[in-house]
Amino acid sequence: MSKPKAAVFASGTGSNFQAIMEQPDLACDIALLVSDQPVAKVIEKAKNNHVPTVIFQAKDYKDKSAYEEMLADKLIKAGVEWIFLAGYMRIVGETLLKKFEKRIVNIHPSLLPDFPGKDAIGEAFRAGVNKTGVTVHYIDAGIDTGPVIAQAEVAVLPDDTEETLKKRIQRAEHRLYPEVINHLLGK
Repeated sequence: MSKPKAAVFASGTGSNFQAIMEQPDLACDIALLVSDQPVAKVIEKAKNNHVPTVIFQAKDYKDKSAYEEMLADKLIKAGVEWIFLAGYMRIVGETLLKKFEKRIVNIHPSLLPDFPGKDAIGEAFRAGVNKTGVTVHYIDAGIDTGPVIAQAEVAVLPDDTEETLKKRIQRAEHRLYPEVINHLLGK
């Protein structure tokens, strides 16, 4: 029996993409990497893992709907059933939300609803909290507001710097995200 196909959307280095690819017995096949950054390091990781890529720049399209229609077409042609966001720095719009309803998942470096948005680790560190963590959640029309699937706590240690905290949060992400993917897809 063949595994369901998924796409990973990423804009940066691709550490979560790589963690997903290294997961033994992943419950899905990663059929595509989608990136909105033509020079993102994740693209090289996709090539090294023999994953086809779709690279686009939003500025080349008249609006979000136009590039999301293009993406939806490519995803459907590739047989993609699930989308996993891994450091994708764009807000997903209505076009993809409708076509992949309840099948778009994101990982965020905080214990949502605390510290949504782009600088979650920095905000948590500057706020002086004693714990933060990682959240895997479904995407909705808001920013980091979709229903939570799973969370993992990460302690903020007295001698932490923002960088040491970030490294521990990333280790938690790399453990949690592949586990959640397998759970969601019934493995």
